[in-house]
Amino acid sequence: MLRIDDDLSRSLLFGSAPRRIVSLVPSDTYSVVALGAEDRLVGRTTYCEHAQAATTVGGTKDIDVEAVIALEPDLVIANQEENARKPLEALAARGVRIYVSLPRTVEQGINHVAKLARILQTGDAGKALVKRGYDFVQRPRVATREKAFMPIWMDPLMTLNADTFGSDMLARVGVANVFGDRLRLYPLAADLGKGPEAEANGRDVRYPRVTLAEITARDPEVVILPDEPHAFSAADEAILHEAVPRARVVRVIGKDLFWYGAWTIEALDRLAAQLTPGN
Repeated sequence: MLRIDDDLSRSLLFGSAPRRIVSLVPSDTYSVVALGAEDRLVGRTTYCEHAQAATTVGGTKDIDVEAVIALEPDLVIANQEENARKPLEALAARGVRIYVSLPRTVEQGINHVAKLARILQTGDAGKALVKRGYDFVQRPRVATREKAFMPIWMDPLMTLNADTFGSDMLARVGVANVFGDRLRLYPLAADLGKGPEAEANGRDVRYPRVTLAEITARDPEVVILPDEPHAFSAADEAILHEAVPRARVVRVIGKDLFWYGAWTIEALDRLAAQLTPGN
Protein backbone atom coordinates (compact mmCIF):
# COMPACT_ATOMS: atom_id res chain seq x y z
CA MET A 1 0.00 0.00 0.00
CA LEU A 2 1.43 3.35 -1.09
CA ARG A 3 0.74 6.41 1.08
CA ILE A 4 1.23 9.88 -0.39
CA ASP A 5 0.50 13.20 1.33
CA ASP A 6 -0.78 15.99 -0.88
CA ASP A 7 -0.09 19.71 -0.34
CA LEU A 8 -3.11 19.99 1.95
CA SER A 9 -1.39 17.43 4.23
CA ARG A 10 -4.06 14.84 3.45
CA SER A 11 -2.91 11.23 3.19
CA LEU A 12 -3.99 9.30 0.11
CA LEU A 13 -3.65 5.52 -0.02
CA PHE A 14 -3.05 3.59 -3.25
CA GLY A 15 -3.28 -0.17 -3.43
CA SER A 16 -2.53 -0.04 -7.16
CA ALA A 17 -1.73 2.56 -9.78
CA PRO A 18 -4.76 4.67 -10.85
CA ARG A 19 -6.11 3.73 -14.27
CA ARG A 20 -8.78 6.41 -14.76
CA ILE A 21 -7.45 9.91 -14.13
CA VAL A 22 -9.14 13.28 -14.40
CA SER A 23 -6.77 16.26 -14.43
CA LEU A 24 -8.24 19.64 -13.53
CA VAL A 25 -4.98 21.55 -14.14
CA PRO A 26 -3.39 22.09 -17.58
CA SER A 27 0.17 21.80 -16.27
CA ASP A 28 -0.69 18.55 -14.48
CA THR A 29 -2.24 17.18 -17.65
CA TYR A 30 1.08 17.88 -19.36
CA SER A 31 3.00 16.20 -16.50
CA VAL A 32 0.87 13.04 -16.72
CA VAL A 33 1.52 12.89 -20.47
CA ALA A 34 5.25 13.51 -19.95
CA LEU A 35 5.32 10.65 -17.45
CA GLY A 36 3.98 8.32 -20.14
CA ALA A 37 0.46 7.88 -18.73
CA GLU A 38 -1.62 9.77 -21.31
CA ASP A 39 -3.71 6.67 -21.98
CA ARG A 40 -5.01 6.84 -18.39
CA LEU A 41 -6.35 10.39 -18.71
CA VAL A 42 -10.11 10.08 -19.14
CA GLY A 43 -10.95 13.69 -18.26
CA ARG A 44 -9.39 17.14 -18.59
CA THR A 45 -10.39 20.81 -18.54
CA THR A 46 -11.22 22.88 -21.59
CA TYR A 47 -7.94 24.74 -21.00
CA CYS A 48 -5.78 21.61 -21.17
CA GLU A 49 -3.77 21.57 -24.39
CA HIS A 50 -2.69 17.95 -24.05
CA ALA A 51 -4.54 14.60 -23.90
CA GLN A 52 -7.09 15.83 -26.43
CA ALA A 53 -8.78 12.42 -26.53
CA ALA A 54 -9.90 12.82 -22.91
CA THR A 55 -13.40 14.11 -22.12
CA THR A 56 -13.65 17.77 -21.11
CA VAL A 57 -15.26 18.49 -17.73
CA GLY A 58 -15.45 22.30 -17.75
CA GLY A 59 -12.91 24.98 -16.96
CA THR A 60 -10.52 25.10 -14.05
CA LYS A 61 -12.92 27.28 -12.05
CA ASP A 62 -16.28 25.93 -13.26
CA ILE A 63 -15.75 22.20 -13.05
CA ASP A 64 -18.77 20.10 -13.99
CA VAL A 65 -18.98 17.82 -10.96
CA GLU A 66 -21.47 15.42 -12.55
CA ALA A 67 -19.30 15.09 -15.67
CA VAL A 68 -16.34 14.13 -13.50
CA ILE A 69 -18.42 11.60 -11.54
CA ALA A 70 -19.69 10.05 -14.79
CA LEU A 71 -16.11 9.26 -15.83
CA GLU A 72 -15.69 7.08 -12.71
CA PRO A 73 -12.15 8.31 -11.96
CA ASP A 74 -9.95 6.56 -9.43
CA LEU A 75 -7.89 9.78 -9.14
CA VAL A 76 -8.61 13.45 -9.68
CA ILE A 77 -5.60 15.79 -9.82
CA ALA A 78 -6.32 19.36 -8.69
CA ASN A 79 -4.61 22.52 -7.51
CA GLN A 80 -5.67 24.67 -4.56
CA GLU A 81 -5.00 27.90 -6.45
CA GLU A 82 -6.14 26.92 -9.95
CA ASN A 83 -9.40 25.22 -9.04
CA ALA A 84 -12.45 26.61 -7.29
CA ARG A 85 -12.97 25.19 -3.81
CA LYS A 86 -16.68 24.37 -4.05
CA PRO A 87 -16.47 21.78 -6.89
CA LEU A 88 -13.54 20.05 -5.19
CA GLU A 89 -15.49 19.81 -1.94
CA ALA A 90 -18.48 18.45 -3.85
CA LEU A 91 -16.31 15.75 -5.45
CA ALA A 92 -14.76 14.83 -2.11
CA ALA A 93 -18.24 14.56 -0.58
CA ARG A 94 -19.11 12.04 -3.30
CA GLY A 95 -16.14 9.89 -2.34
CA VAL A 96 -13.83 10.86 -5.19
CA ARG A 97 -10.12 10.57 -4.39
CA ILE A 98 -8.52 13.98 -5.03
CA TYR A 99 -4.83 14.84 -4.97
CA VAL A 100 -4.43 18.60 -4.40
CA SER A 101 -1.16 20.42 -5.03
CA LEU A 102 0.13 23.94 -4.34
CA PRO A 103 3.83 24.17 -5.22
CA ARG A 104 5.31 27.60 -4.49
CA THR A 105 8.90 26.88 -5.53
CA VAL A 106 10.59 25.14 -8.43
CA GLU A 107 11.82 22.40 -6.12
CA GLN A 108 8.30 21.80 -4.80
CA GLY A 109 7.10 21.55 -8.40
CA ILE A 110 9.66 18.83 -9.14
CA ASN A 111 8.74 17.05 -5.90
CA HIS A 112 5.16 17.10 -7.16
CA VAL A 113 6.19 15.33 -10.38
CA ALA A 114 8.08 12.76 -8.30
CA LYS A 115 4.93 12.07 -6.27
CA LEU A 116 2.87 11.67 -9.44
CA ALA A 117 5.45 9.23 -10.81
CA ARG A 118 5.16 7.15 -7.62
CA ILE A 119 1.37 7.26 -7.64
CA LEU A 120 1.13 6.32 -11.31
CA GLN A 121 3.98 3.79 -11.09
CA THR A 122 5.44 5.00 -14.37
CA GLY A 123 8.65 3.00 -14.10
CA ASP A 124 11.81 3.96 -15.98
CA ALA A 125 10.14 6.79 -17.93
CA GLY A 126 9.03 8.46 -14.71
CA LYS A 127 12.38 7.92 -13.02
CA ALA A 128 14.21 9.48 -15.96
CA LEU A 129 11.97 12.56 -15.97
CA VAL A 130 12.23 13.02 -12.21
CA LYS A 131 16.02 12.67 -12.35
CA ARG A 132 16.19 15.41 -14.98
CA GLY A 133 14.07 17.59 -12.72
CA TYR A 134 16.25 17.08 -9.68
CA ASP A 135 19.37 17.66 -11.78
CA PHE A 136 17.91 21.11 -12.58
CA VAL A 137 17.08 22.07 -9.00
CA GLN A 138 20.47 20.90 -7.74
CA ARG A 139 22.28 23.30 -10.01
CA PRO A 140 23.95 26.24 -8.20
CA ARG A 141 21.57 29.20 -8.13
CA VAL A 142 22.33 31.90 -10.66
CA ALA A 143 23.56 35.13 -9.07
CA THR A 144 21.05 37.97 -9.30
CA ARG A 145 21.72 39.96 -12.48
CA GLU A 146 18.89 42.50 -12.41
CA LYS A 147 15.58 43.33 -10.77
CA ALA A 148 12.23 43.03 -12.50
CA PHE A 149 8.59 43.98 -12.32
CA MET A 150 6.24 41.31 -13.64
CA PRO A 151 2.52 42.10 -13.78
CA ILE A 152 0.01 39.28 -14.09
CA TRP A 153 -3.03 41.49 -14.78
CA MET A 154 -3.58 45.02 -16.06
CA ASP A 155 -6.97 46.20 -14.80
CA PRO A 156 -6.55 46.06 -11.88
CA LEU A 157 -2.78 46.12 -12.12
CA MET A 158 -1.57 43.08 -10.20
CA THR A 159 1.72 41.36 -9.57
CA LEU A 160 3.03 38.52 -7.39
CA ASN A 161 5.33 38.36 -4.40
CA ALA A 162 8.19 36.02 -3.52
CA ASP A 163 5.92 33.33 -2.06
CA THR A 164 4.85 32.17 -5.53
CA PHE A 165 6.04 29.68 -8.10
CA GLY A 166 6.48 32.35 -10.78
CA SER A 167 8.69 34.49 -8.56
CA ASP A 168 10.88 31.49 -7.70
CA MET A 169 11.25 30.77 -11.42
CA LEU A 170 12.59 34.30 -11.86
CA ALA A 171 14.99 33.86 -8.94
CA ARG A 172 16.27 30.60 -10.45
CA VAL A 173 17.39 32.44 -13.58
CA GLY A 174 18.97 35.37 -11.75
CA VAL A 175 16.11 37.88 -11.76
CA ALA A 176 14.92 39.53 -8.53
CA ASN A 177 11.24 40.36 -8.09
CA VAL A 178 11.00 44.03 -7.03
CA PHE A 179 7.69 43.27 -5.29
CA GLY A 180 8.98 40.13 -3.58
CA ASP A 181 8.25 41.59 -0.14
CA ARG A 182 4.89 43.14 -1.00
CA LEU A 183 1.80 41.57 0.58
CA ARG A 184 -1.68 42.01 -0.78
CA LEU A 185 -3.63 44.19 1.64
CA TYR A 186 -7.36 44.21 2.29
CA PRO A 187 -9.59 45.97 1.36
CA LEU A 188 -8.68 47.28 -2.10
CA ALA A 189 -8.26 50.85 -0.84
CA ALA A 190 -5.58 49.67 1.58
CA ASP A 191 -3.77 47.76 -1.16
CA LEU A 192 -3.64 50.95 -3.21
CA GLY A 193 -2.50 53.07 -0.26
CA LYS A 194 -5.79 54.93 0.02
CA GLY A 195 -7.25 53.58 3.24
CA PRO A 196 -6.68 51.64 6.46
CA GLU A 197 -5.73 47.98 6.37
CA ALA A 198 -8.06 45.25 7.67
CA GLU A 199 -7.19 41.68 8.72
CA ALA A 200 -6.61 39.32 5.80
CA ASN A 201 -8.50 36.58 7.68
CA GLY A 202 -6.84 33.74 5.80
CA ARG A 203 -7.21 35.31 2.36
CA ASP A 204 -4.37 35.00 -0.14
CA VAL A 205 -1.84 37.81 0.29
CA ARG A 206 0.57 36.74 -2.46
CA TYR A 207 -0.90 38.76 -5.34
CA PRO A 208 -0.86 42.48 -4.51
CA ARG A 209 -2.59 45.16 -6.56
CA VAL A 210 -0.11 47.96 -7.18
CA THR A 211 -0.04 51.46 -8.61
CA LEU A 212 2.11 52.92 -11.37
CA ALA A 213 3.69 55.18 -8.76
CA GLU A 214 4.77 52.12 -6.74
CA ILE A 215 6.35 50.59 -9.83
CA THR A 216 8.25 53.80 -10.51
CA ALA A 217 9.47 53.91 -6.91
CA ARG A 218 10.73 50.31 -7.04
CA ASP A 219 12.76 51.19 -10.17
CA PRO A 220 12.96 47.83 -11.99
CA GLU A 221 15.56 47.28 -14.70
CA VAL A 222 13.27 45.05 -16.72
CA VAL A 223 9.50 44.69 -17.13
CA ILE A 224 8.50 41.09 -17.87
CA LEU A 225 5.19 40.59 -19.69
CA PRO A 226 3.98 36.96 -19.74
CA ASP A 227 1.35 36.07 -22.36
CA GLU A 228 -0.90 34.54 -19.71
CA PRO A 229 -2.98 34.80 -17.54
CA HIS A 230 -3.40 38.24 -19.20
CA ALA A 231 -2.52 39.07 -22.79
CA PHE A 232 -0.77 42.44 -22.45
CA SER A 233 -1.47 44.75 -25.37
CA ALA A 234 0.82 47.31 -26.97
CA ALA A 235 -1.15 49.99 -25.11
CA ASP A 236 -0.54 48.18 -21.80
CA GLU A 237 3.16 48.01 -22.58
CA ALA A 238 3.27 51.73 -23.37
CA ILE A 239 1.64 52.61 -20.02
CA LEU A 240 4.15 50.50 -18.09
CA HIS A 241 7.08 51.80 -20.11
CA GLU A 242 6.06 55.36 -19.26
CA ALA A 243 6.16 54.48 -15.55
CA VAL A 244 9.71 53.05 -15.83
CA PRO A 245 11.17 54.43 -19.07
CA ARG A 246 14.71 53.12 -18.43
CA ALA A 247 13.53 49.52 -18.05
CA ARG A 248 13.70 47.15 -21.00
CA VAL A 249 10.54 45.18 -21.74
CA VAL A 250 10.67 41.43 -22.35
CA ARG A 251 7.70 39.33 -23.41
CA VAL A 252 7.84 35.70 -22.32
CA ILE A 253 5.76 32.53 -22.51
CA GLY A 254 3.52 32.49 -19.45
CA LYS A 255 3.68 28.71 -19.21
CA ASP A 256 7.43 28.93 -18.72
CA LEU A 257 6.79 30.90 -15.53
CA PHE A 258 3.64 29.33 -14.13
CA TRP A 259 3.34 25.71 -15.35
CA TYR A 260 4.91 23.83 -12.46
CA GLY A 261 5.98 20.24 -12.93
CA ALA A 262 7.31 18.54 -16.04
CA TRP A 263 7.02 21.72 -18.14
CA THR A 264 9.50 23.46 -15.82
CA ILE A 265 12.28 21.06 -16.75
CA GLU A 266 12.34 22.39 -20.31
CA ALA A 267 11.35 25.95 -19.40
CA LEU A 268 14.21 26.94 -17.08
CA ASP A 269 16.92 27.16 -19.72
CA ARG A 270 14.56 28.78 -22.22
CA LEU A 271 13.50 31.41 -19.69
CA ALA A 272 17.10 32.07 -18.67
CA ALA A 273 18.03 32.72 -22.30
CA GLN A 274 15.10 35.11 -22.81
CA LEU A 275 15.86 37.11 -19.67
CA THR A 276 19.62 37.38 -20.09
CA PRO A 277 20.45 41.05 -20.79
CA GLY A 278 21.48 41.55 -24.41
CA ASN A 279 19.33 38.72 -25.77
